[in-house]
Amino acid sequence: MKSLRLLLVLPVLLSSCAHTVRQAADASGADAALHVLEHNCVHCHGDNRLSTMPPINDTRAIAKLIGSHWIVPGRPDASRFYQVVIFPDEVPGAMPPSGHAISKKDAHALRQWIKDGARLPAQNVKLTPRGPLPRSI
Repeated sequence: MKSLRLLLVLPVLLSSCAHTVRQAADASGADAALHVLEHNCVHCHGDNRLSTMPPINDTRAIAKLIGSHWIVPGRPDASRFYQVVIFPDEVPGAMPPSGHAISKKDAHALRQWIKDGARLPAQNVKLTPRGPLPRSI
């Protein structure tokens, strides 16, 4: 009888473990993307941005860009958000401007996050500028 109960409970336990692992993987993709944004984008696209700039000051603001031409979940190459960070510096609209492109590793983190669905944490997360100020400020 104990064996039968174990056989009935085991699939439920394994299913919940797989769900937890999936959630952790989703969170790490978002964490990597948010790290890139804090080090490369929030200085200019944060609270003190120009009104013509899309806001990237918290995850609620980023969520408003998802599903538009800015961030197309599952399609980084169709996402303007990703396109501008891989433009060569001499292309108008390249981000960040002024010849200080983000690293290939950081660009890959953004690409992977969008490719995986551009998921964000359930709670709003305030982004803080980190690292040196860009030369364009």
